[in-house]
Amino acid sequence: MRKTDWIRQVVLDGVVALVLLTRLPLPRLPSSAFARQAQAAWAFPLAGLAVGLPACVLGAAALALGVPTTVAAGLILAVQVMLTGAMHEDGLADTADGLWGGLTAERRLEIMKDSRIGSYGVLALILATGLRWSALAALVAQEGWWGAVIGAAILSRAGMAGLMATLPPARAGGLSRSVGRPPAAVAACGIGLALALGLLSAGGAAMIAALCAGAMVWGLAMLARAKIGGQTGDILGASQQLAEIAALAAFLVLSPG
Repeated sequence: MRKTDWIRQVVLDGVVALVLLTRLPLPRLPSSAFARQAQAAWAFPLAGLAVGLPACVLGAAALALGVPTTVAAGLILAVQVMLTGAMHEDGLADTADGLWGGLTAERRLEIMKDSRIGSYGVLALILATGLRWSALAALVAQEGWWGAVIGAAILSRAGMAGLMATLPPARAGGLSRSVGRPPAAVAACGIGLALALGLLSAGGAAMIAALCAGAMVWGLAMLARAKIGGQTGDILGASQQLAEIAALAAFLVLSPG
């Protein structure tokens, strides 16, 4: 492949990843670009950067205007939710309802596909949002919080590619099946990119945060394998939420303040 073709493919993969994981206004891509959705999984961490950076800009502006840290943290969280269309939060709610609301794999998948939300999903959203908001509020009260917030957003999306590569789709149709399974090398590149960007944004603490996020994703993967036999788009979304909570908690513990 010529160098210019390689650069063009890298850019296209990055845009495809943003289309899949965000609601940013992006240029219309040729249909051929989406034939490489699985191969574009290496660029998932870039979606974290695209979501985390604007959120931090607004948070910093709010703090500069004298807004309390708790409110600034809420604004950071709100921007992230809006820029992703709450797709990961939706996946977490469906995952909680499905994995704990059914007695068989078939019933669990049926519940996860239902657009209605149950008590498990409501509680999962309340707990996850509360934990993220609390961690963000504690972080933005300290110096150098930008790196931790952006690092958590980046690292939390690397595990999605790993899940796609290691677990088969749990149902015959759906988003996960349509996207496909990336090769292990693609998932490894995504993890490597996330670690590199995490180190640049948050320093050595990113390695510990990555381990914590990875452990959370691994636990979810084992649970999904046992309960539904693989992964779905909802499982991928839930993995991002859980990994981000784990990464934020790790950064908070490791912060000098």
